[in-house]
Amino acid sequence: MGSRVELTVGEVAHGGWCVARLDEAFVVFVRHALPGERVVAQITQVTAKFARADAVEVRDPAPARVSPPCPYARPAGCGGCDWQHASLPAQRELKAQVISQQLRRLAGLDADVTVESLSEEARAGDPGEETGLGWRTRVRFAVDRAGHAGLRAHRSHEVVRVSDCLIAHPEVTDAEVTRQSWRGATAVVVAVAPASGERAIMVEGQPRRPVKSPRFLTQHAAGRDWRVAASGFWQVHPAAADTLATAVLEALRPRSGDSALDLYCGAGLFAGVLAEAVGQAGTVIAVEQDQAAVADARHNLRGTGWARVHRGDAAEVIGRIGTGDARIAVADPPRTGLPPALIDLLAAAPGLERIGYASCDPATLARDLKLFGQRGWHLAGLRAFDAFPMTHHVEALATLARPAG
Repeated sequence: MGSRVELTVGEVAHGGWCVARLDEAFVVFVRHALPGERVVAQITQVTAKFARADAVEVRDPAPARVSPPCPYARPAGCGGCDWQHASLPAQRELKAQVISQQLRRLAGLDADVTVESLSEEARAGDPGEETGLGWRTRVRFAVDRAGHAGLRAHRSHEVVRVSDCLIAHPEVTDAEVTRQSWRGATAVVVAVAPASGERAIMVEGQPRRPVKSPRFLTQHAAGRDWRVAASGFWQVHPAAADTLATAVLEALRPRSGDSALDLYCGAGLFAGVLAEAVGQAGTVIAVEQDQAAVADARHNLRGTGWARVHRGDAAEVIGRIGTGDARIAVADPPRTGLPPALIDLLAAAPGLERIGYASCDPATLARDLKLFGQRGWHLAGLRAFDAFPMTHHVEALATLARPAG
């Protein structure tokens, strides 16, 4: 612990690390490095099988290395951003390599992966205007004992004081949370809806002053507004919800009169776009466990009576009501992935032809794709989106299909 070693950095690893070796057997996972670099690394943790370290000096930099735009993106600094020292194209290539790596190792699948930008400038063909900053519409600030709001250090409860978070949306920054005292609080969460200009500030713990905040935010995606509880889930990149809704429709190819499932439906985004696609002759069954999200989904789907929302655990609800005559399904589970019992139910559903699986964790996605493969389904398509620039996180949409016959 604390000692320094000189290392040649190898391939990227899941979680924002790169792999180096002290000898042929002992692995060191290094942050703040890039593949191919020669670095001086400070050891931060040692176990029987591996060590963790921070690159504190770069002696032979990779061509993709850049100066981090944020002064807190450094060893012993904020732990929120993993890749500020890499150019945006390099970040996406690293994320693509991680997805391919996890699919190969955990699912035995070889797939060419491209991580797509969500930046309007990049999509318009002008990547020179793209910064990868100012996108995060929900930020959780930790509060230290003195009442200062900041961000956590990597793998630590330590609060790093910051002036601004550069990946935070400007409307989050405008709340000036880090410039105020929050004595008695443990955390302050700021969530904004850029399209409506609404902002919610939620304080955890026992703050010494009250904060007025709306209960709901009005988010915009897929050509319409969506009510979302201020504390509820919504994609944090302003373009992610709209992009994923379009991608789900392209993956599932809904037809008029179809029956569809939306599992882990949240505020009802996918259920809503599917309901419009299948029309009144079709049906949509949505399932969500969180009570506030269920209320939002029912509110958002109130104009489409052929879409129903069930509250409960997805595996339990589908086990109880069945899949009916559903031909298509979409699932957007938490980072832990799909429970095997639900995979069994979906894989065995007699009429189900296509499944869209949205995931923010390549490892659990690969694990679950292997289980579907063992049950006769195959990977028919995969798209990945850079919904979390500067971090190691990435959003993917896998399309699963049942072989004809």
